[in-house]
Amino acid sequence: MREISEATVRDAAQGSVEAFEAIYKAYGPYVYNVVYRMLHHADDAQDVTQEVFVTVYRKLKTFGFRSSLKTWIYRIATNLAINHAKKREREQNRTVALDEKMESVLASNPADRADVRHAQREQVSALLEVLNADQRACLVLRDFEGLSYEEIAQTLGINLNTVRSRLKRGREKLLAFSKEVIRHEM
Repeated sequence: MREISEATVRDAAQGSVEAFEAIYKAYGPYVYNVVYRMLHHADDAQDVTQEVFVTVYRKLKTFGFRSSLKTWIYRIATNLAINHAKKREREQNRTVALDEKMESVLASNPADRADVRHAQREQVSALLEVLNADQRACLVLRDFEGLSYEEIAQTLGINLNTVRSRLKRGREKLLAFSKEVIRHEM
């Protein structure tokens, strides 16, 4: 990912379409990946990614260079993805039991290499769905995007200890889920 200059950000804030396009081209794919990993649905990820850049466009004038542009955009992306996930959960108003999750993870019996990769992606998605949206955001930013704890705290606008506790609880939940899956396989 190439870094965007301060001049480009200022030009975009003043309404330059070319400057904003440079920001979008630099960060769009990364934002989509973060959002997709949090939501596990391509259409939702596209919608939220679009919403992220509409928000960036509207609020770019308020960007004060107190953090990197990347961190600021990731913060917007994760907040919108968390809100979307929570909204979706409320709308569906249902809870999927852990046993149903395990069955969906265990149900795949892939025949070839492409199926194996697809099955693995499905398993990771099912595992991430075990977590609440806040834990999932921290885990995606840390383990998939490689952000430091400090960057995650800054991105999500939360305390560093909150990042640590969400990661710890999320990983504990994933470990418990994995143990349950193994127990059911025996």
